[in-house]
Amino acid sequence: MKLYYAPGSCSLAVHIALKETGQVCELAKVDVFTKAMDDGGDYRTVNPRGALPALALDEGGVLTEVAVLLQYVADKAGNVLIPAAGTLERYRVLEWLNHLATELHKSFSVLFNPVATDDFKQFVQQKLIRHFAEIDAVVGREEWLANGAYSVADIYAFVISNWAGMVGIDLSEFVALEAFRSRIAARPAVVAALQVEGLA
Repeated sequence: MKLYYAPGSCSLAVHIALKETGQVCELAKVDVFTKAMDDGGDYRTVNPRGALPALALDEGGVLTEVAVLLQYVADKAGNVLIPAAGTLERYRVLEWLNHLATELHKSFSVLFNPVATDDFKQFVQQKLIRHFAEIDAVVGREEWLANGAYSVADIYAFVISNWAGMVGIDLSEFVALEAFRSRIAARPAVVAALQVEGLA
């Protein structure tokens, strides 16, 4: 497999999942602005949408969209980071993956957009703070987001939460969330992925 990534972007979640499951994967770094790859190629030949991440599969073909890739990687490893298909526990993880993708991940794209107005950015920041407050409440009651077990949903939430400081969102008031983030950051697979991407 080959993971097309940019350091610290949402592709980091897939990178961490690969490390957690011990799967060997080649890495191809992509410039998020120019879409140029390290080998000089144009990333849009891999994913015409230009969005990261993308995963080139051993059997041929390419998969995209972080929530899909997280499920694929977890399933390929034998449900290590996700419950078996068809179970309620699986749907609880999918519930979180979809919430994170649509309500948090996409909201951050507004805050990174230079043409978005300050008023709109402030509105989005307040929305994100409410979502982080919900996560804080959940991980204050349970160690992890779903089913009491570490999963791809926790990895995705960790990566998204790392962007907060870049856009002026202070998470320090969320004590349980900060403890959750620290637990994940200390995991050997997470440390390894961060080091490879030059983030630790």
